[in-house]
Amino acid sequence: MRTPARPAAVAVAFAAAALIAGCGSAAPAAPGPAAEATPAGSPFLATSLVTPAGSWAVAVMGGSVATNNNFWQLFERPAGAADWKLVTPPGTPDNGGLVLAGAGQSMITGFRPSQYLTYTPLTVTHDGGQAWSSVSPLDAALADVPDALATAPGSGHLLALTAGGTVTVAAPGYTSWTTLATLRSLAATPVGKRCGLQTVTAATFSPAGLPLLGGTCGRPGTAGIFTGTSGTWRAAGPALPASLASQRVQVLRLTSTASGTTALLEAGTGPTDSLLAAWSADSGSHWALSPQFKLTGATPISVSFGPGNTAAVVLTGNRGETIAGPAAAWQSLPALPAGTATLAPGAAGGLDALAVKNARLTVWQLAAGSAAWARAQAISVPIQYGSSG
Repeated sequence: MRTPARPAAVAVAFAAAALIAGCGSAAPAAPGPAAEATPAGSPFLATSLVTPAGSWAVAVMGGSVATNNNFWQLFERPAGAADWKLVTPPGTPDNGGLVLAGAGQSMITGFRPSQYLTYTPLTVTHDGGQAWSSVSPLDAALADVPDALATAPGSGHLLALTAGGTVTVAAPGYTSWTTLATLRSLAATPVGKRCGLQTVTAATFSPAGLPLLGGTCGRPGTAGIFTGTSGTWRAAGPALPASLASQRVQVLRLTSTASGTTALLEAGTGPTDSLLAAWSADSGSHWALSPQFKLTGATPISVSFGPGNTAAVVLTGNRGETIAGPAAAWQSLPALPAGTATLAPGAAGGLDALAVKNARLTVWQLAAGSAAWARAQAISVPIQYGSSG
């Protein structure tokens, strides 16, 4: 196992990468009216995660995207509590989607641009969403993926993946962003060429504070995960089974938890499509792989991570799957409640399904070993229809 990088070494890596990738610039205030950005975040942004403060979940609610009546909402379940509460940061248009980055007891939220908003506002809470404060914005649109924002453990550096495939980093205060990599520069590296890198789909930090990027490789059978050290990028993806040697592989999720780094990979297309989860405790030097789960025509629409190495996937057709870690098998869930946007794994092996119907969120619980969902809570969200038209 490789020795984790110390904070000083991480700072050197950032500096070296900056020299290769080019200089950064401070994010200016919002410009005047400009070309409209993408109108709405992908439903795949619906997700949940766990931090020391508790569990957090994102879902889109309200009405039609076409009329800008879709509003992304943030919910939190404090550590040790049973009920969820609405904690959406106020005062910023959120039709474009919310992206989360946990930082210990704090949470940073990025608002994806929509309509005439052309940059990404950022807000932070240190008290479980009771109060939010704005920080300097990112002068670009975050990518439409759930792992477009991440914080480094210890240092608090913030990593952002933009819609154009650029990866930038900022020190606490977030007043100046420096480019670490672009899709073009990463694809031109030796590891990018071997992978045949086509897109960058996720950005995170390893528990040691090293940047990790995920993407889609054109070369079959290759998991496109890369780690940045001393200004260079090396391949850090798991070796995949021989049965996937002819399959195109996408990194759907790449995130770090208290247990290490977790990835969700999709291999193949059509009837051969399958999912694999992968876990690493050492910045991608070694991985443990789950068994393959055949999708049989279903499509993942939400992926969440819970305590330990738990992962939960919402699939089309009211289907759900969960896995408890490297030594476990995929478990099919009872048919999900109608409108389930995301799943939130709990500490005792149970699951919450967060189901949306217009402005109402219903929480359904599945106790460990149970075969039926039980209605546990309902939250009516005060949505101001027409406020974003």
